[in-house]
Amino acid sequence: MEALDVARWQFGITTVYHFIFVPLTIGLSFLVAIMQTVATRAKDPVKVDAWTRLTKFFGSMLIVNFGIGIATGIVQEFQFGMNWSEYSRFVGDVFGAPLAFEGLVAFFLESVFLGLWIFGWNRLSPRLHLLTIWCVAIGTTASAYFIIAANSFMQHPVGATYNPETGRAELESIITVLTNPTTLAAFPHVVSGAWLVAASFVAGIASWHMVRHHNKAIALGADSVEGAAHAKQAKDVFRPAVRFGVLAMFISALVLVVSGDIQGKLMFQQQPMKMASAEALCETETGASFSILTIGGPDAFSQDCSDVTHLIEIPNVTSFMATNDPNATLQGVEELEKQYQQEFGTEVTAVDGSTQTAEYRPNLFVTYWSFRLMIGLAAFSAILAFWALWATRGGRTTGSKAFQWFALLAIPMPFLANSAGWVFTEMGRQPWVVAPNPTGDPTIRLMTVQGVSHNPAWMVILSLVAFTLLYGVLMVVWFKLMRRNAAAGIPLPRRDETTDELDTPALSFGY
Repeated sequence: MEALDVARWQFGITTVYHFIFVPLTIGLSFLVAIMQTVATRAKDPVKVDAWTRLTKFFGSMLIVNFGIGIATGIVQEFQFGMNWSEYSRFVGDVFGAPLAFEGLVAFFLESVFLGLWIFGWNRLSPRLHLLTIWCVAIGTTASAYFIIAANSFMQHPVGATYNPETGRAELESIITVLTNPTTLAAFPHVVSGAWLVAASFVAGIASWHMVRHHNKAIALGADSVEGAAHAKQAKDVFRPAVRFGVLAMFISALVLVVSGDIQGKLMFQQQPMKMASAEALCETETGASFSILTIGGPDAFSQDCSDVTHLIEIPNVTSFMATNDPNATLQGVEELEKQYQQEFGTEVTAVDGSTQTAEYRPNLFVTYWSFRLMIGLAAFSAILAFWALWATRGGRTTGSKAFQWFALLAIPMPFLANSAGWVFTEMGRQPWVVAPNPTGDPTIRLMTVQGVSHNPAWMVILSLVAFTLLYGVLMVVWFKLMRRNAAAGIPLPRRDETTDELDTPALSFGY
């Protein structure tokens, strides 16, 4: 393998691995903040106790996830200097600005106030302590915004000018970079995706424990003290958490659909090759159909679109998705390839000085199926939401084992859907590492073969193996810690005989 191939594998592996933790941190910080808000403002002692314990329960998992996310995120910034130094040299003046904001503003906000939140229980006033977790939630969301702004410049470069003397793109307006229309479209989509991850996480875990306590109450007998305690735990603690998670899932799904539609239409304008590849739309069509299943022979999904067969299609949907006109004409991959060859040339000079044939089509197989996985895997959250809503209707709890196990199955699906979405976003942009702006400065563009560092392949392979092994260890640690905290559940409340008040377990620092 060449250094370029290994460098792309390394960046892809480390990025997808890191992004496992990002959406859960963004979404869960907000949900935990809302839980604590409910606990702080509630008047009913039972409600105060239930939501305080839910805050600490899911907050303990937020801490674990945040810590692992930091450890894996540090490597991301090093990637630009280690394997993509030519890219950093070309756009570092622009790309580094939102990253600096992310580190100096967002990261310090979330990390400092997370520490205050962890150690501030019973030390800060309730309202001041509540403010700390909201600062964490705002910090994680701000962090996402600055990262998306940096990534959006790669998708649609604005706010910069090309300096022919230095051969670099130079920042002209940070405001323009931060208000890039691509950023404004992508940000609500990414954040709502994070909310869906966290909402499914909360609803899934709460559903598991609700069923567990419901069945224990039946086994012990509702008339027994222990049975009554388990029934109360199922109804007063975990059922509200399930309903809360379902509500968050519906809100996030609504924002996801609306923002996804806006972002999709924008991508049809800015990166038509990406969207044509997402549909395996090889030839230009009027009233283009949406492909649900596409197959082919041995050469299916090859770079020249040969032998692609659309088995199941919905007529006119792709044209409508792109323009709101079901009869609109959309350019196909083959026509766009010829157009790009005329505009950007048929050859490209790589960093090593060699001349290569310019290929402007992304990997059709990856682009096509990652787009469908992004949508399809999210369906598990929809099923969980409706099933949970039905199972908990009218104040009920349920002992259904099928529902309990499906709730667990649904938890990782939005994680995978988010990852598939980023694979589509980044792989669909290929072969560009900085895609040209159709209406902007045509000189601010960079192909992947021009952005890689001058590293020998063996060196990149060595670091790839090291990172993969290290990340594998971290994954095991993360999974065990999260599983232990999630499986432990919330201890049954105990009443203090001297004060006749319910206790709330302290936040665990066993990890």
